[in-house]
Amino acid sequence: MNKKDNFDSDVIMDRPEEACGIIGVISRDKRDDVCERIYLGLYALQHRGQESAGIATYHDEFVNIKRGNGLLTSVFTPGDFKILEGNIGIGHVRYSTTGSGYVQNVQPIIARFWGGMMAISHNGNIVNSKELRNALIENGAIIHSSSDTEIILHLIAQQKERCLEKAILSSLDRISGAYTIVQIAGGKLIGIRDPYGFRPLCLGRTVNGYVMASETTALDIIGAAFVRDVYPGEMIVCDGNEVKSYRFKETQRNALCVFEYIYFARADSIIDGISVYEVRKKMGKELARMSKISADIVIPVPDSGITTAIGFAREANIPLEIGLFKNSYVGRTFIDPGADDRGSRVKIKLNPIKNALNGKKVAVVDDSIVRGTTSKRIIKMIRDAGAEEVHMYISSPPITHPCFFGIDTSVKKTLIASAQTIESIRRFLEVDTLAYITIEGLSKAVGKPLDTLCYACFNGDYPVPVIEESEDGKLLLEEYKVLER
Repeated sequence: MNKKDNFDSDVIMDRPEEACGIIGVISRDKRDDVCERIYLGLYALQHRGQESAGIATYHDEFVNIKRGNGLLTSVFTPGDFKILEGNIGIGHVRYSTTGSGYVQNVQPIIARFWGGMMAISHNGNIVNSKELRNALIENGAIIHSSSDTEIILHLIAQQKERCLEKAILSSLDRISGAYTIVQIAGGKLIGIRDPYGFRPLCLGRTVNGYVMASETTALDIIGAAFVRDVYPGEMIVCDGNEVKSYRFKETQRNALCVFEYIYFARADSIIDGISVYEVRKKMGKELARMSKISADIVIPVPDSGITTAIGFAREANIPLEIGLFKNSYVGRTFIDPGADDRGSRVKIKLNPIKNALNGKKVAVVDDSIVRGTTSKRIIKMIRDAGAEEVHMYISSPPITHPCFFGIDTSVKKTLIASAQTIESIRRFLEVDTLAYITIEGLSKAVGKPLDTLCYACFNGDYPVPVIEESEDGKLLLEEYKVLER
């Protein structure tokens, strides 16, 4: 998919984009086809990626697969459920960060190796993928995609140890970065979470087996009971009857991406034991407490700003209104990106409710500002609708550093807060007030210590050493502070 023609990835919203959503299901009954449950689970994870979707199932020692670019509803038809038979399956929805949107990079990825057929779905970003890829090619491997996920398959296949679990664990020793993985191998369902726990992964139980998924919403939709979160540095191997746990590496800190609570996860999800909905309300309350507010109404930027705006409005004792209407049926648009500075594309997605805004002092609550261009257009729409004053409140701190762990903010110069002060951003957006939540306020809202989450995009404290690539392709030494713990 060409991002230039994709409305959601190009315009809505001016915030980071997540990499993927993954799910794996296994049934002890070999006659029980799990494809429909995987499809429903992916439907609950569609917000984590809209570029592509895929499902792979295991039946009679063979892997069936269907994948393609686009939303689930455009990739799959009811007839696919009959073709994708099998009692083990994995699924994937993708927003590409490493590797382009070409079909070769669409997951799951399948291969045959010494242990039989294998399929893998991966969420995250392997920061040493180029080094590993070059080493594999030097050793004669043929790489079919630019995705870092394929590298994991090669590492497993090249292990001399012919024990599946040991081969996977040995491969993980060579990988650095953020990853949650679900895979089919050896007739088993396997789930893996990186040692820092950058990305979420949970375990659930069904009547006939087990399920692993990025968020608890995927468990809810298929009627699975939540068992627990997969621990950082843990591999779970399930044959349908029992679950075996392998702790392959422990670190002195956890580093779940705090954006799971700010924006990525659905509000009805429970991430590492904490309700996303409750965190977002608390974020709004913290933001209101630390701000001087002069407004008649509070309006959210839909959808992720809604829950935060509830907490903000309650704490500030200001009425909450729906000032922006979101068109839920917008997919791709073919409007020329240069036409009207793309302002018309924002209007397709959002439209101001003039009766709610006219003559009012408006407090706008949103979750983040990355480049600032879309936020600027939204503010203009609100002013054009008759707002007397516009004050903007952001439930994340200024994004000043790129992310290398699976979020699409890997180029520092595109981040408006990396070079501009809050005051200069305020002038650019043309708002009367601009206020961000502090890191301390965000940590208080989540209810976890600072060293249990990753805040690197706000303060440059990277849990894992990273290398940044310059525009001319040369690798630069890491210029940002790395936490040595």
